Amino acid sequence: MEKTKSDPNALLIEKRSKSVAIDPAAKKKRQERGVMMARERIEALVDPGTFMELDRYALHNCTNFDMKKKKVVGDGVITGQALIDGRPVYLFAHDGTFLGGALGEVFAKKVCKVMDLAKQAGCPVIGLNESGGARIQEGVASLAGYADIFYRNVNCSGVIPQISVIYGACAGGAVYSPAVTDFTIMVADQSFMFITGPEIVRTVTGEEVSFEDLGGARVHNQKSGVAQLLAQDEEDSFWLTRKLLSYLPSNNLEPAPASKGEALEPGNAAELDTIIPSDPAKPYDMHEVISRIFDHGDFFEIAPLYATNLITGFSRLGGHSVGVVANQPRSLAGTLDIDASVKGARFVRFCDAFNIPVITFVDVPGYLPGTKQEHNGIIRHGAKLLYAYCEATVPKLTVITRKAYGGAFDVMGSKNVGGDFNFAWPTAEIAVMGAQGAVNLLYRKELDKAGGTDKSKQLVEEYKEQFANPYVAAELGYVDDVILPTETRKVLLAALQVQQNKRVERPARKHGNIPL
Repeated sequence: MEKTKSDPNALLIEKRSKSVAIDPAAKKKRQERGVMMARERIEALVDPGTFMELDRYALHNCTNFDMKKKKVVGDGVITGQALIDGRPVYLFAHDGTFLGGALGEVFAKKVCKVMDLAKQAGCPVIGLNESGGARIQEGVASLAGYADIFYRNVNCSGVIPQISVIYGACAGGAVYSPAVTDFTIMVADQSFMFITGPEIVRTVTGEEVSFEDLGGARVHNQKSGVAQLLAQDEEDSFWLTRKLLSYLPSNNLEPAPASKGEALEPGNAAELDTIIPSDPAKPYDMHEVISRIFDHGDFFEIAPLYATNLITGFSRLGGHSVGVVANQPRSLAGTLDIDASVKGARFVRFCDAFNIPVITFVDVPGYLPGTKQEHNGIIRHGAKLLYAYCEATVPKLTVITRKAYGGAFDVMGSKNVGGDFNFAWPTAEIAVMGAQGAVNLLYRKELDKAGGTDKSKQLVEEYKEQFANPYVAAELGYVDDVILPTETRKVLLAALQVQQNKRVERPARKHGNIPL
């Protein structure tokens, strides 16, 4: 049949083909830089053939600055629904080839629509971001559009998982929305996030700084903590997004998907009995402990480059998704500092919001001392981690592998902050502080009179004998059991099974006041 205006089916096919048409010049330019188009990103991320686009024919209504002549079907953002590993999700992808991905009124309405649908359906929402921020030509309408998105980010928080993937240079509102979402993924050497770009920084402050040094992917993964995952390229970003989703429930009322594999036992579990060095000052890698306890030895770490003295991430125990928090003796001896406290608090609160049990491994000599930490608010920031553990009502299981000193013992999932089961290895040391520090405080006068190190050594040994073991805490009920390291997986599995349907009555209040 000849295609005419009177043939509605042919007209629709023509319009649809135009809506997905890609500017060859723009595509070639991006291919040369190894950068994908927005629609290509969606197709690469989701299950093949499952993407259903919404509002594909949307156009802006702006008449300022010759905007009438600048119209593209979809208005610079692609929105819709799809399946990832067979599970429904909602997505939006900024089209950086139209006005640099800048957001306008219609653009914002499209994004808000999929966020509303995602919340209503109880599905995760994923944003593929590549935007210079608000569309200057639309003035306050674009600013209001961002506010509408922020409002939905907050209302969706703790209800459905929100994941942001950053491509290209994102600025202004295009970084504040990802900052409110649960996880942010950035692509190395390709994605950037900043409130204002290098040019404005130079104009206002006179400071010369590159895109990478100001807001590159490594900066935000290592220094600022704004991003939690670093992808090596766009393909890797899709893998990370799918992997992350595999550990998460679709919403706060559903359980996370369980693993269907049968070979769940990790390898080299017997090595746990000898993994703690005989020298208490010698570090070891807590990753080696984690890999010998959880299913298949798999661990998906969150924020692996930031605050490396605290490990956070997802794993599975008996097929069930769990959140793991652990001190890392190889970095700052596993002490808690400002960055580690904030990192841990945010992770624990996410797990609690989505009913993911938290398993904590403790080897902590305390909070990091020093004027820099004190002046920057270690008391306030350290309290965030304390608050998060106290507030969490999910099953909380704790294993003390070695040191658990001072207030850090309380914070790291102790029974007194609501821990359901606390276990200790025979190598655990639970005390107010280390032996030498305690002796120096308690026996200062005696040591001054003795005038030598022999008395100090004797007192240190006595202190270690009395406190550098887990049995005093076990006698008082602060530790439920002292277990062999090789028993850890079996004990945690049993404890998790018992606590799987844990219910806790929350106090009647609007919300608490976390020390932000």
